[in-house]
Amino acid sequence: MTQTIFTDEPAKGWIAPSIAAPFICIFLVAISSLPLDFWFESLGLLDAKGTPQGPLGFCIFLASFISIGLAVFAWLRWIEKRSLASAGLRGDLRFRRFLIGLAIGLAMMGATVATIAIAGGYRTGDLFPAFASPAALGWIGLLLASFTAQASVEEFVFRGWLFSTVMRRWNAVAAFVLTSAAFTFLHFSPGTPPLVLVMTFAFSIFACAWAQRSNSIWGVMGWHTGWNWLGGVGFDVPITGLDTGLPALIVRMVPSGPVWLNGGAEGPEGSVFTLALLIAGSLILLWPRQQGESDGSGAAPSHHRT
Repeated sequence: MTQTIFTDEPAKGWIAPSIAAPFICIFLVAISSLPLDFWFESLGLLDAKGTPQGPLGFCIFLASFISIGLAVFAWLRWIEKRSLASAGLRGDLRFRRFLIGLAIGLAMMGATVATIAIAGGYRTGDLFPAFASPAALGWIGLLLASFTAQASVEEFVFRGWLFSTVMRRWNAVAAFVLTSAAFTFLHFSPGTPPLVLVMTFAFSIFACAWAQRSNSIWGVMGWHTGWNWLGGVGFDVPITGLDTGLPALIVRMVPSGPVWLNGGAEGPEGSVFTLALLIAGSLILLWPRQQGESDGSGAAPSHHRT
């Protein structure tokens, strides 16, 4: 017995076997992003390791995720022949749900950084240094748009398309595991600390749980945007190992103490506090609903079918 999520709409095309879907995902990401990466490197926007160079490089790098979204949309539309709604872009009050997710993402990142600081992982520096530079504030605003593109595409690709594809061919457990394995693989690079890989897997489990609970991806798109954006611009620390090169929007945080506490070069996402927060959040989202509880989308979260 298999399940669907988001909608019961039947696929009119070919749905890949569950074990093949993550490899198709990795292939689509590679063919749609690598040519742009080489081009951006030739322009000096990325270095040889693919790291964005300066705020302009960062904005363009994040916005280029749109090419990945278009590749997956083409697969969804012309190979699987199903709608965007069947990949999680559905439900009522979509912008409102995105904004609620955005607010939760901002709050969770802020709480994580504050907890690390209280535990001794950060020393506080200047308050609101970005406000001394109108140019920095301009880049921070552009990065909000760029992080929105990047995070929304990742949620569409992984928690929308891949998650629903695996679930249609197998079941929810397989969808959680295979989606998170593909997401972790695509965030791996040589030398990545094991704790960061575990956190990345937990990050995806949390996002999958959110998508399943809300029966859409609008909220988790907003959450991912808020989490990444505030982590990248709020505290002058790296986000996923990348540095925007801009002064902190809120307060400059100076790492102190062990790497497992403050995340070191990975930023707060490499901290044990982030891992604990994501595990706790996942458990809350996966907790069974009380009878009659609504997910706010006007439909049941998933449906069994034979």
